[in-house]
Amino acid sequence: MSGDFSNKTEATKSKPKQKPNHPKRYIFGSMSVAHVDDEYDNNTPAGEPYHVDKLFPNGDIYMGQWAHTRPHGHGKCLWEDGCMYVGDWLAGKATGKGKFSWPSGATYEGQFNNNYMEGEGTYTGSHNDTYIGKWRRNTRHGKGVRTYDNGDFYDGGWKMGRPHGRGRYHWAATGHQYDGYWRQGAMSGAGTMAWANGTQYEGSWADGFPRGNGTFRWGDGSCYVGVWSENPSEQSGTYFPSSSNTGGGFEWDPQEVYLVNLSDCRISPGEKIPVFPSEKAVNWDCEEKVYGARRATLRRLGNGGAHSLGSESSDSSDEGGGISTSTEREVENGGEQQLSLDVLRGYRRPRLKIKPAKRQGLTISRGHKNYELMLNLQLGIRHSVGRPAPATSLDFKAAAFDPRDKVWTKFPPLGSKHTPPHQSCEFKWKDYCPLVFRTLRKLFKVDPGDYMMSICGNDALRELSSPGKSGSFFYLTNDDKYMIKTMKKSEVKQVLKRMLPAYYNHVQAFENTLVTKFFGLHCVKMTGTAQKKVRFVIMGNLFCTEYAIHRRFDLKGSSHGRLTVRPESEIDSATTLKDLDLNFIFRSHKSWFQEFCRQVDRDCEFLEQERIMDYSLLVGIHFREVSRSGEPLIAETSLSRGNGDQTSEGVPPRLSTADLSLHFDSNRLASIKLGSNMPARAELTMRKNGGEAQLIGEPTGEYYDVILVFGIIDILQEYDIGKKLEHTIKSFQYDSTSISSVDPRQYSKRFRDFVFKIFRDDV
Repeated sequence: MSGDFSNKTEATKSKPKQKPNHPKRYIFGSMSVAHVDDEYDNNTPAGEPYHVDKLFPNGDIYMGQWAHTRPHGHGKCLWEDGCMYVGDWLAGKATGKGKFSWPSGATYEGQFNNNYMEGEGTYTGSHNDTYIGKWRRNTRHGKGVRTYDNGDFYDGGWKMGRPHGRGRYHWAATGHQYDGYWRQGAMSGAGTMAWANGTQYEGSWADGFPRGNGTFRWGDGSCYVGVWSENPSEQSGTYFPSSSNTGGGFEWDPQEVYLVNLSDCRISPGEKIPVFPSEKAVNWDCEEKVYGARRATLRRLGNGGAHSLGSESSDSSDEGGGISTSTEREVENGGEQQLSLDVLRGYRRPRLKIKPAKRQGLTISRGHKNYELMLNLQLGIRHSVGRPAPATSLDFKAAAFDPRDKVWTKFPPLGSKHTPPHQSCEFKWKDYCPLVFRTLRKLFKVDPGDYMMSICGNDALRELSSPGKSGSFFYLTNDDKYMIKTMKKSEVKQVLKRMLPAYYNHVQAFENTLVTKFFGLHCVKMTGTAQKKVRFVIMGNLFCTEYAIHRRFDLKGSSHGRLTVRPESEIDSATTLKDLDLNFIFRSHKSWFQEFCRQVDRDCEFLEQERIMDYSLLVGIHFREVSRSGEPLIAETSLSRGNGDQTSEGVPPRLSTADLSLHFDSNRLASIKLGSNMPARAELTMRKNGGEAQLIGEPTGEYYDVILVFGIIDILQEYDIGKKLEHTIKSFQYDSTSISSVDPRQYSKRFRDFVFKIFRDDV
């Protein structure tokens, strides 16, 4: 291939040659920057692909279809270091079917999305390490089969590059085989290990080792049944000889399973991918895109008339734009600070910086003040969920919702007829309306086994660092699926149990409801002189998603006290921002937007009827494109504003169903539902400096491709005498429309008006 291009010094294309009259453009990003003089045909429409052959001074080569400034269609890119991609391109990024090969001889052939290996694909390493299955952002994710370079074999589920879920692993060197459940690359859950000598272990696993109830069997039929642990003091069990075993005494230490049997059952690390395609194909027109979007923003705001955004001494402004040549030069040169101070006069421009996500909460381990409470909670949940129950109907009699419908169970340390022995103190356990909550879990499609494993498994709960505004404490399960909130007696009696019939009817009628999902209501009564009672409710964690949440907002539609007083440097992905911190308008597909409006109306009507107020819309944002420096990248549609591709009202075109199919595989499309993993575009807004607080900023025309997760939370606050008194006092001090504590009818109207302004149809 290099011979075909050895005598070329400029890019050529298969169109009639015309005199080049086009500025120099950057073709590749920081990994392979090259200047070329594009022979751009002015008669070619900007969006229509044409064939080009391009040779760059650094040795990189591109041959294939081209649209305006980037590859678009089918093409081949050969890097100077020997890497090569052949396949489909979309707006300068490998998207669709293609093949990437490395100089070592390794290859990947399959689906690509935004330069990532994503979808169905086959990777063949240079040492015959082969994987056939699903990928997600360069990692094995989903169903797949891998044959390792040492001959080992795994067939099953994957998550973020490691075995996860149900799967079977075969060790080639020894003949051993494990068939069961995995978690983050280790054997965890129910599974069976069969050794080549005929022995096998069937039971519970955790972190790659037997832990919990299990049975070890020998080839002659004898077995050992008991509770397993790496700690010999926690190991207990009984040996049962086979009918054919007539020998004498039996001497065997169960710890041999850990020290001997499992010593050669290590998971192969496999061959590592040398460099990912996404690291080779950089977003090469990033600088031009940011510049173009910012200039469009300045023109749009400058034409508003109310505020002059140009320099006061501008001597050569754009026609009708109000932007001086010096201002454009500042923007082009990346003068962010100058842009904020001189150009956007009267506006606050938000600075977006994405920091690495941190795991929330402190693990409750032995010695923690709430360690025994956690053990009691887990024992009680295991008892409640595991207890046999008759088949439930979705229609209940009124007695099922009776506050007196509760079950008390005593848990002595030595165990009882209905409870197991445990290492905690004696306590009593109360289940409120157990039949109703069991049916709610069924309505919400919660598997009882998974529910019990999440809360009562070997992993400890995590306590959030500080209690909520109400004084309640929050705990998270290790897998982030469920949140446990402590409650006051008044909340249990006056709110949740009173509104439970209406809540049940509402979630049964509307599958896509956005209100908090409740899975159980319980109480632990500790023994001793204090006789302490702890009531708590188990809820779904809204942010349990495969996407990292980069920004989270708690939105009420009020302005008083709705600003986070925290320096920008301290804001990270765990910071909950408020209404006056919000700097986006969210645009979603028309069908999603219409369903969103209908469901918000239904949910608010339900809460209003139940005299509930002070609830919030919790919104989590995942930016789909983030630079290496941590700044979200402006979407391609922002660039189209300067090229005449916008609609008549200046709004970039919406994301169509066809576009969705390009960006998401079938599994991801199936996970998208109202309020969960929803693709959208977030338009940046700016607020005026000084004066009265502006609840919603001015749209700028700069868009980010995002994934949204949202729901209505804090739905247990009744408009009681305390809230009425708060409303009266604050109304004397502040504008009564700006405070949070208002009548449920007024709260519902204000909440909906605000939400329907920040969520809009992407027409």
